[in-house]
Amino acid sequence: MSLYKPQTVNCNGETFKVYLSEEKIRTRVADLAKQLNRDYSGKKPIFIGVLNGAFIFLSDLLRHISIPSEVDFLKLSSYGDEKVSSGEVRDLKDIDANIEDRHVLLVEDIVDTGLSMKYMVEKLEQKNPASIATVTLLHKPEATRHDVPLDYVGFRIPSLFVLGYGLDYAQEGRNLAQIYILDEGESRSDHT
Repeated sequence: MSLYKPQTVNCNGETFKVYLSEEKIRTRVADLAKQLNRDYSGKKPIFIGVLNGAFIFLSDLLRHISIPSEVDFLKLSSYGDEKVSSGEVRDLKDIDANIEDRHVLLVEDIVDTGLSMKYMVEKLEQKNPASIATVTLLHKPEATRHDVPLDYVGFRIPSLFVLGYGLDYAQEGRNLAQIYILDEGESRSDHT
């Protein structure tokens, strides 16, 4: 199977370059799954993916999960089509599963300000799960403004705008097999 992984990509008039390669992502996702298999051995967790961004990460993660588990999804909006959060979280889809007395693994693509993750954890806690742990592929510690525990983190990154591997820019770029950042040199010359 051929994956879409160019060295640079143009998205919404801006140029992006590779930041995390497919190989790095694949290796780290497998490592996270090993950790989860060990930590949740003997339990049957439910993975709750946050749409739309986390669907690729969750899909790849689940292929390495060897313990009994279930999957559900929820969907929020805090970005719209912008590159920065609006600061407001809106529910677009709630989970369907009953999570009372269940071990929940909340899976997100990226945590920057922490607002959405804090909102989701508080919302899910009201459903009386046995436990909630958070899993995120990317975390921007410098951008975090809301205190939220992150139990499993793939990569800690600087406050950069990222694209690919499920992450979008105005709904484009999710299909890229690698994670990209804005190519400041290219983008500046495009806009002068």
